[in-house]
Amino acid sequence: MRKPRVTKNGATYHITVRANRKEIIMYDKKTFNLFVKTIERAKQKYSFDVFNFCLMGNHVHIIIRPGVKESISRIMQWILSVFARAWNKIHNLSGHVWGERFYSKMIDNFREFTHTFEYLFQNPVRAKLSKYPEKWKYSGIYHFLFGKKAILGDLPPFIREIYNNLL
Repeated sequence: MRKPRVTKNGATYHITVRANRKEIIMYDKKTFNLFVKTIERAKQKYSFDVFNFCLMGNHVHIIIRPGVKESISRIMQWILSVFARAWNKIHNLSGHVWGERFYSKMIDNFREFTHTFEYLFQNPVRAKLSKYPEKWKYSGIYHFLFGKKAILGDLPPFIREIYNNLL
């Protein structure tokens, strides 16, 4: 029996979700952009802030804070199911795209927040997807640098400062 998800109003979470069987499901511009567009659509439907994100070939990281009356589970269920249906349609497949349920860790303090932020920042470099973190188009730092606000929106000053310090 799985543990119930720990949630708290106003909390910020580090979300991780892996593809089924750890398969590479995002492998080209089209599939990466499909996930980006799905988050953008979710932001129109639900109230939540994304502070950072990093899309990898077989998994996704998001630092997210749901709005006051929003459920992290409902937001992520919508994002993951909408992406999965579209991905399956593109590939003429059916069935699971994602493996187990998404992992969520409540970020309890500023130190943990900055550590998680840095982890996402370096992820594409560690995976050898990009030589420089800021060059990975499917990440928060890239969207921050190039003023793409559809996902990140207007970030609070302390988060802009974290981004600037990482560069």
